[in-house]
Amino acid sequence: MELRREKFDSSQGIPTGSRDLLEDFSQIERIIPALGNFQVQACPALTVPHAKMTASSVWCSPTLLLLLLFSPALWAAEISCRNEDGEAVDWFVLYKLPKHTKGGGTGLGLEYLYMDSLAQQWQLGRYLVNMTQGALGQTLGQLYKAYESKRNNTVYAIYNDEVPHSGSINGKRGHTKGFLLLDKSQGFWVIHSVPLFPPFPEDGYGYPASGESYGQTAICITFSYEQFIEIDQQMLSSNPEIYSCSLPDTFQADLPNLQKLCSGSRLPSGPLRRLSKLQSAHGEAFLHFAKSRSFVDDIYVAWVAQELKTDLLAESWQHSGQKLPSNCSLQYYVYNINLIGTPLNSTFHSILDHSKWSVSMKEEVQWTCIGDLNRAVEQAWRSGGFICTQNKHIYSAFRRLVINYESCNDASTWI
Repeated sequence: MELRREKFDSSQGIPTGSRDLLEDFSQIERIIPALGNFQVQACPALTVPHAKMTASSVWCSPTLLLLLLFSPALWAAEISCRNEDGEAVDWFVLYKLPKHTKGGGTGLGLEYLYMDSLAQQWQLGRYLVNMTQGALGQTLGQLYKAYESKRNNTVYAIYNDEVPHSGSINGKRGHTKGFLLLDKSQGFWVIHSVPLFPPFPEDGYGYPASGESYGQTAICITFSYEQFIEIDQQMLSSNPEIYSCSLPDTFQADLPNLQKLCSGSRLPSGPLRRLSKLQSAHGEAFLHFAKSRSFVDDIYVAWVAQELKTDLLAESWQHSGQKLPSNCSLQYYVYNINLIGTPLNSTFHSILDHSKWSVSMKEEVQWTCIGDLNRAVEQAWRSGGFICTQNKHIYSAFRRLVINYESCNDASTWI
């Protein structure tokens, strides 16, 4: 259960979030008999209106004691994806808009579209992506707090093929970007497309200026602890470049691959590719595709489309190396997206997008995939992956973004 921290109203001597309970005093009174032999000391009367309660007067009131015992301030919240209000959500998806769009936007390159398990359609984020109040900032803040606390009951890992302050790219590691935080109960996994992000925990939250110009995507999913044991197996193929992590001894037997990646040790030989069925904390089904650098092929065409048994509309970075054209060579086709239209009545061309996602052409199957790899020749030799879902709300949100795509005869096709 998600427990939120309450503010304390010192003038009233009670948690502000508990006032509603005090107003319904009769309901609380019915709970008190269940305390059995609970001993209550004699209490001095409070004769001054709105006087502050002393520590002793708090403990001599069974009603207020109950409120304090169940107050969220006394309990740590579960690790979870967080929305812009700091509330726990099962998942969220974020689409950072390019700096330059036609017909809308501020030109800052920091606005984003947002949806989650509670708000299941695109909405413009209330904050900018570089603010701690945004969904990424709220979620990542839990990881930074875990780092600061130096407790041995949580695991965290941050990875990116373009490490902050580094200026170099390790081509032998995965073309992957993300971060995760978990304890023995549950945690979250964020997969995103932003180079040089997030900052090292000691540097605090921020968003790189290099990530402003182009579109970017991020997906966060809350998982139970058992699911991270399966995610650890996916790491064997995707081989991420981890640049900040903590993995206490009590987790190492369950997460052996993450342990090796954290310590800089060489991973054992793994499968060329691995498909994993995952389930979010609230039961949402996901498929994760992880390919190694030895699986030398276009992951979209050779694997994802054929595995999902659907034609795909694909969006990816079109600047680096040799861009792959739309492909109709196998049973299920992959078409490159050319033009994106947002709910804000603005549009942008794929050339302005660094995100990596795809949706099924046919609306009946409702597949959406978000991940790591581009449709480019050199990406065939890079490890990485995609996480896919048939959530109808996520599919509808992404499918409606597609305005124009490239057919296999190189013709521009409008939807």
